Amino acid sequence: MKDYIEERAVAIANYIIDHNATVRQTAKKFGISKSTVHKDMVDRLQHINPSLASQVRVVLDINKSERHIRGGMATKEKYQHRLAICSKDDEV
Repeated sequence: MKDYIEERAVAIANYIIDHNATVRQTAKKFGISKSTVHKDMVDRLQHINPSLASQVRVVLDINKSERHIRGGMATKEKYQHRLAICSKDDEV
């Protein structure tokens, strides 16, 4: 494996652990795809640093268990924003 890939995998792992970041947030931060983040964390990191991989796995498992809650909150915010816009239009 190339050195820069190993360095990226470790940097991504540290970011996820430090910020309790999701795969999507991490991909956006590093400018790479979600698939690359997932591949780095699940496959590559296990060979590079198994203890770090297990720490990342804990964070990713928590994020996975909470994803339906985050999705519901995003939908709620979307409709509250639309309602606020409609209310402003009615006032005019």
